Amino acid sequence: MRVPWKLVGLAGIAGVAATGVVVARRRRAERAYDPVELRERLHRRLAEVAPDGAAAPTPPRPSAPR
Repeated sequence: MRVPWKLVGLAGIAGVAATGVVVARRRRAERAYDPVELRERLHRRLAEVAPDGAAAPTPPRPSAPR
């Protein structure tokens, strides 16, 4: 019985692509922050970079509920 190598190759490529999609979705889900948490993290990082207060962040504006 002959193995259709083109089909084996296409199946391999499809498997690699499907694995990449699954990994990308998982990474995106892990990094999803709500806007308030993201703003707090960014302000904290800015405070670490400029501890002397030269570039102190402006106070956050109250956001409207969505």
